[in-house]
Amino acid sequence: MKKAFILITSVLISGTVFAQQDTLVYNSRRAVVLEGSSNFRDLGGYPTPDGRQVQWGRIYRSADISKLSDRDLKTLESVHLAVDCDLRSPEEVQKAPDRLPTGVQYVHLPAGSEHVQMAKFYEAMKNSTQKDTLLLQTYRSTEHLKAKYKPLFDHLLTLKGDESLLFHCTAGKDRTGIGAALVLSALNVDRQTILKDYQATNLFWKVDRERMLQGMAQQGLNPEAARSMLDANPAYLENTFQAINKKYGSMDQFLEKEMGLTAPRRKALQDKFLK
Repeated sequence: MKKAFILITSVLISGTVFAQQDTLVYNSRRAVVLEGSSNFRDLGGYPTPDGRQVQWGRIYRSADISKLSDRDLKTLESVHLAVDCDLRSPEEVQKAPDRLPTGVQYVHLPAGSEHVQMAKFYEAMKNSTQKDTLLLQTYRSTEHLKAKYKPLFDHLLTLKGDESLLFHCTAGKDRTGIGAALVLSALNVDRQTILKDYQATNLFWKVDRERMLQGMAQQGLNPEAARSMLDANPAYLENTFQAINKKYGSMDQFLEKEMGLTAPRRKALQDKFLK
């Protein structure tokens, strides 16, 4: 039996159980537990004002999936994964190409990722005064959003039956976080819920983040700056909402003009992924 409003969820990540109390709606395990990846989770269950909710098992977000095991591939087959939208730069893809089950359509959407230069991020992590400036600037950029995320919506609209779609970057935080915010906005999920989904990366990516921070400390980076830049701080994502509102007038107008979600297409998207 489904339990519709459970406010405490336990998530298994790398063999460790973390408990989180939150106001998100969980009526199923949100995390897809994989041996070779983290922060792989279902966007289902989030409510909308008309009493519906995002369908479970149709839309997933994740961090890097280049190290998936054979067992992981079977897991992705079991969730009927049909499309993988890779939001990383060509350099990231070359170093760590996705590993996918046979038959999954791979879609590379690097637009804007060429500006995500790790050298700049590492430099900012050495100086705590630069960390917020760089990330806020990244989240305020809107020029690349159409090229990067419109194809994601196009593929969502063409999914068949019970097929599912995944979109991801390296950590599953920034580029993936913006993508999730746009998808959930198009499905009429409220902003506070979207921000909570974004912030949940701090839970689902916790083990890998701590491992990464240890490595950065050994490289002489500023621990405070590094931790801050790897955190999913809702203030960062708020900058994206504000930049869209300033340039386009509203999220609705942005979705119609830049994502191609005219009234009929947006209704089709909602009818497809809400129930």
